[in-house]
Amino acid sequence: MEDRKKTTLDITGMTCAACANRIEKNLNKMSDVDANVNVTTEKATIEYNPHTSNISDITKNIEKTGYGVHIEKTELDVIGMTCAACSNRIEKALNRTDGVTSANVNLTTENAVVFYNPNEVSVEDLIQKVQKIGYDAQPKREATKKDSRKKQELNHKRIKLIISAILTAPLLLTMLVHLFGLPIPHIFMNPWFQITLATPVQFIIGWQFYVGAYKNLRNGSANMDVLVALGTSAAYFYSIYEMIKWLTFQNYAPHLYFETSAVLITLILFGKYLETRAKSQTTHALSELLNLQAKEARVLRSNEEQMIPLHEVVKGDILIIKPGEKVPVDGKVIKGNTSIDESMLTGESIPIEKSTNDTVIGSTMNKNGSISIEATKVGKDTALASIIKVVEDAQGSKAPIQRLADIISSYFVPIVVGISLITFIVWITLIQYGEFEPALVASIAVLVIACPCALGLATPTSIMVGTGKAAENGILFKGGEHIERTHNIDTIVLDKTGTITNGKPVVTDFEGDTETLQLLASAEKGSEHPLAEAIVQYAHTNQITLLDVDYFEAIPGHGITATFDGKSLYVGNRKFMLEQSISIDKMESQMTKYEEAGKTAMLIAIDDEIRGVIAVADTVKDSANKAIQQLHNLGINVAMLTGDNERTAQAIAKQVNIDTVIAQVLPEEKASKINELQHTGKTVAMVGDGVNDAPALVQADIGIAIGTGAEVAIEAADVTILGGDLLLLPKAILASKSTIRNIRQNLFWALAYNIAGIPIAAIGLLAPWVAGAAMALSSVSVVTNALRLKRMKL
Repeated sequence: MEDRKKTTLDITGMTCAACANRIEKNLNKMSDVDANVNVTTEKATIEYNPHTSNISDITKNIEKTGYGVHIEKTELDVIGMTCAACSNRIEKALNRTDGVTSANVNLTTENAVVFYNPNEVSVEDLIQKVQKIGYDAQPKREATKKDSRKKQELNHKRIKLIISAILTAPLLLTMLVHLFGLPIPHIFMNPWFQITLATPVQFIIGWQFYVGAYKNLRNGSANMDVLVALGTSAAYFYSIYEMIKWLTFQNYAPHLYFETSAVLITLILFGKYLETRAKSQTTHALSELLNLQAKEARVLRSNEEQMIPLHEVVKGDILIIKPGEKVPVDGKVIKGNTSIDESMLTGESIPIEKSTNDTVIGSTMNKNGSISIEATKVGKDTALASIIKVVEDAQGSKAPIQRLADIISSYFVPIVVGISLITFIVWITLIQYGEFEPALVASIAVLVIACPCALGLATPTSIMVGTGKAAENGILFKGGEHIERTHNIDTIVLDKTGTITNGKPVVTDFEGDTETLQLLASAEKGSEHPLAEAIVQYAHTNQITLLDVDYFEAIPGHGITATFDGKSLYVGNRKFMLEQSISIDKMESQMTKYEEAGKTAMLIAIDDEIRGVIAVADTVKDSANKAIQQLHNLGINVAMLTGDNERTAQAIAKQVNIDTVIAQVLPEEKASKINELQHTGKTVAMVGDGVNDAPALVQADIGIAIGTGAEVAIEAADVTILGGDLLLLPKAILASKSTIRNIRQNLFWALAYNIAGIPIAAIGLLAPWVAGAAMALSSVSVVTNALRLKRMKL
């Protein structure tokens, strides 16, 4: 299979779903290119074969279609160049980097100017590229804030709207004269006065609609701009025709529609402004995640502490974090002790104790104690950066439900133009024969009321807000298709170890005296076995002082033996004790009780006499019982999948009220067990945390990874639950159900609006300016409805 690459491009110039569909269609016509264009996020996600296509070709295709691609520029100070050969080598290396459009390195100024796609390559990647070939580089200046372009765009739309509104206001008064007969100064009704105000609105403020319409028609498609340009131009040029008649024939009373075209453009601009402002709120969750990042880091360089911008931290740097400061990057503690608040990542409110060799996560909060860490992951490799990337990808992806809206939008505009033309013909031939004015008004109203903007916004806005709200609660959906499929789940299969249980054995029961526990823990202290660690930890908790061992021996599959100052210790199963000729009658019933509860029980003997029994088990998570009950309340069947024996599995299942148990399953058999459930007609979600769960996570209709688990499991999953709180499982399903319900509401009202509005406009019951206002407000209402998801209770 040929290697394929994936990239995301920021698209400029799109106005509605038809634009996105046109770009997507043209890109997919390219050889070995698979594109997905989202009008809400203004991004194109593209998979391509680098042997047959490249980013330059893809960018040219988008530009040829009539749109633009946002490329960022950075300047680097390059260190270590001595001649022209050095600068040429660096320039070639940068130009060969994926995502770089062009690079120019100047030897004299020791400066590199690089144009690049920020979704494919970062400034850190460019610096590493320079370092890899034997030189060094650093940012020339701080990058501008990520949302500055959006703010400029919103400000530009606001200024255009204000100017348009000022010019349109007097014309709106003339409309009130027609409707209600209100007295206004005679100058307002003068054709020269009206054309003076309407012309800049039509051809300066509204020029964007002509440009958009031309680009789309040139490429064989039609979008909202076509409808607006046609409708307003018809009203404007018919008014010009009436003016000519007014100038030609004395005492002729012209029927002017300058106010209609100007008011339409102003209302549409107003709708677009509100829509843009509302859409900016849908990225609130992403902004919150970005705000979690530290801005600076205290680095130890040349034995001196220096405060540097976060993006200048490199892997291997030694960082000092003082109490109350955020951990700048992911790293390993090399000095000091502290407690770290990791609630932003795991949801756990209790700070985690950290000491030498423990890992720390960037953007978590250092509560007390100063520590030194070695940076192990920086930039886009940190845990938070990975989370942000997942949220961005999810917000930029399409759910299958959106395909219907895309298909409808692609055919909608040509159909509407046809309906508008039929409306004009019917009016002028059948309803009011030979009357041009009512036929024109009705056809313009049809054009304006039918703009499919709301339809195009219905799905992506809900996906953006829904995935963002889920991310705020620690639930990461990797794409729109996953949030849609999740709401159909009827069966959830939970891995046992590390998912239902804590994944770490602890002592649950102990029968015996203090001396017995002391000798037992002292014998186990040198072992790295998980059961031994649990016993030693239990002794520490009970403040038991450990002794030095004179002799120790482990007998695999049976137990251990040790001696302390002449005393002999035996720890193990029944068979081991009987082999030592030690009677077990004293603790037999207690041991059987523990084993029936699914615990690992061990007998303890000192000097040939049974002195106690200890039980160790992997305990059930505090949240498991409540989470499974909530899943049952949602009508979901819950099953447990484990490699443990049937008795242990049933004991755990009984604790958390799981009815279906699939036990003694080998790691390689887990995926086939999921497949068997699917063949019974179930829609299955698999929840796991280990490397051995990855195949089952892929096989399931939805794979859900526990965020505290192995990276390969998280990579294989469709949804990631940050931390280990199982209560996030029902919340993930609720988030999915709420988002899909919101999408259906949006699609219903968008389609209902168009289906109801077109015939009303066609029979002449809707004035064009009223149609324009309704069209603008329909888009705003869809976005506003999507924003209700921000108040979703999870």
